[in-house]
Amino acid sequence: MRRSQSWQATVLLLLLLTFVSFACKHPVAPPPPPPPAAAVPPPQPTIPAPTITLRTDTGATTATITRGGSVMLVWEARNATTVDIQPGIGQVPAQGSRAVSPTSSVTYAATATGPGGSGADTLRITVNEPAPAPPPSRAPTTVITPPVSPTLTIADQFKNAMQAISFDYDKADIRDDQKGKLQAAVTFLRANANVRLTVEGHCDERGSEEYNLALGDRRANAVKQFLADQGIAANRLSSVSYGEERPVCRFQTEECFAQNRRAAFTLNP
Repeated sequence: MRRSQSWQATVLLLLLLTFVSFACKHPVAPPPPPPPAAAVPPPQPTIPAPTITLRTDTGATTATITRGGSVMLVWEARNATTVDIQPGIGQVPAQGSRAVSPTSSVTYAATATGPGGSGADTLRITVNEPAPAPPPSRAPTTVITPPVSPTLTIADQFKNAMQAISFDYDKADIRDDQKGKLQAAVTFLRANANVRLTVEGHCDERGSEEYNLALGDRRANAVKQFLADQGIAANRLSSVSYGEERPVCRFQTEECFAQNRRAAFTLNP
């Protein structure tokens, strides 16, 4: 009987240990799943920046012209929606050319604009003033001593020898091309010591009467002084200014004005 109880106690103990063993073994929780990877946006396409070139038709980046001349501008833009050229041209196609005639030195600036930004280029044009026209050449006047004929009176000889002297506009200086006439007059006056004369100063009609009288006086005195410097006695010479009062030509032309700008000679009694 005791042996049967002992065996039962042993079985119960084994069952209790088995139960405790299973009760203590809690199931282990599985690890949490990893977080989902962040979404990577697709790469955006690169938008190219606009470019532009501005040149002359010879491919140069600078040019020099004389005022009144012209230059051909040539441009080409890429990746641009608008192209603008300043000064004075404005919006143009992406490619093109245009002749320009600036009146003063200028720098043209071309700007290309598009989704990718903007680009620019410049071209400098230097404008030079035209060379001044050379003054009209005047052939030197050959000094010709008029022949003195015994059949001519002193008045006739005086008229032949004492030719009128021309002046430039608003000037009283004796021109080089007129000095030959004065040398012929000096030769005549040296050969005729008794001749006395008056030098008349004349002007064209441009300018006031008062101004032209003063200008005519300067012209007459310039000729008078030239004769005196050549040895003609001052007491043989007198002068007077008529200003614009005694023209030899009355047309409104430069040729006519030139004839009236003169110094003439009058034989004194």
